[in-house]
Amino acid sequence: MEDGAIVAVSRMGVPNTFLATKKAFRDFILEYDVQIDSGLNSGVQIRSLSLPDYQNGRVHGCQVEVDPTPRAWTGGIYDEARRGWLYNLECNPKAKTAFKPNDWNHFRVEAIGNSIRVWLNGVPSADIVDDMTPEGFIALQSHAIYSEKDAGKKVRFRNIRIRTEHPEFEKTPISDEIPQISYLNNNLTEREKNEGWRLLWDGATTSGWRGAKLDHFPEQGWKIADGTLTVLQSGGGEARGGGDIVTVRTFRDFELEVDFRITQGANSGIKYFVDTELNQGEGSSIGCEYQILDDKLHPDAKLGTAGNRTLASLYDLIPADAHFYAPNESTAKRVNEYGWNRAKIVVNGNHVEHYLNGIKVVEYDRRTQAWRALVARSKYSVWPAFGELEQGHILLQDHGNEVSFRNIKIREKNP
Repeated sequence: MEDGAIVAVSRMGVPNTFLATKKAFRDFILEYDVQIDSGLNSGVQIRSLSLPDYQNGRVHGCQVEVDPTPRAWTGGIYDEARRGWLYNLECNPKAKTAFKPNDWNHFRVEAIGNSIRVWLNGVPSADIVDDMTPEGFIALQSHAIYSEKDAGKKVRFRNIRIRTEHPEFEKTPISDEIPQISYLNNNLTEREKNEGWRLLWDGATTSGWRGAKLDHFPEQGWKIADGTLTVLQSGGGEARGGGDIVTVRTFRDFELEVDFRITQGANSGIKYFVDTELNQGEGSSIGCEYQILDDKLHPDAKLGTAGNRTLASLYDLIPADAHFYAPNESTAKRVNEYGWNRAKIVVNGNHVEHYLNGIKVVEYDRRTQAWRALVARSKYSVWPAFGELEQGHILLQDHGNEVSFRNIKIREKNP
């Protein structure tokens, strides 16, 4: 304790440590102030847990981030020791300028029901819908350091207060000022419905999908269980198990989100602008592909050109790299290796973007001279006018490895 503040002092060789409440909290409004020395990282855990059977008691759960680095994700939400970033600030650039370096910063957190919203110095910084952990402790984090120059630096917390009795009475009015990100399984929030999103897979049946080379859903090779759609292991061959599946409908301009989970060494993909009349022989149907791959273990990651067959790339054409679009991000791809990851594909006419876990990694324009030159140097050069369809099917690929999908949803711009 120092001058009315709780102070965490950084030490070399000490892991992340937490000063936690003895009590668990469910619905609340929490406010507090934080001052952090440059070079450090910190945060405040909410609805968090420490269980003997989870990584030997390691603290896990949602954390409201304090990030004074040039990346500037203070006020975002990170799932400590579990799912990683739930709300980074690449989707909310205004909030990236709200942090005051070397000064006190005020946070407000409203956790009511499955909604968690955060304000940083009065600026809305995060908005998620998540029902994974409805109750848990609150904790102040002292993050591990990795350089002697940061030893002795401090994070200070003060003016910590909470309302648990009828927090809805002081709830900030709902707004669409910043994007909302949902982690509900195969379910839409009211805001998503109002914004035009709909489930492309209902989480339980084969409705709306068929085999790419069939007029019905494959009778083998795919499994639906517990809200998850899984292509089964069949030896690693392309479309040799149940085969690819495609939407019954075709799509033109859209935003598509798909959560996926790979197994070790797995290969798959999400294709769009697919023409199922092409390639009626062996192999996969033809279309632009958001690559799904275990970059560490699958040999395809080392093939192609400059990494253009790696995870989230436009397969065999453009490599995925977050540094092009978020230069202060610490990694080219923020990946939960064998947990759930989120793919997002945005199509607006000829302009297309790929996102991986909320960060843009690919951007390109179709039907240009540069596009056609790119295609001419790829494996798609044998397909006339590749990638230039006005509209096409969306495809989930069977590449003979076990890969799971859920939360498949779409918003059409010109339905």
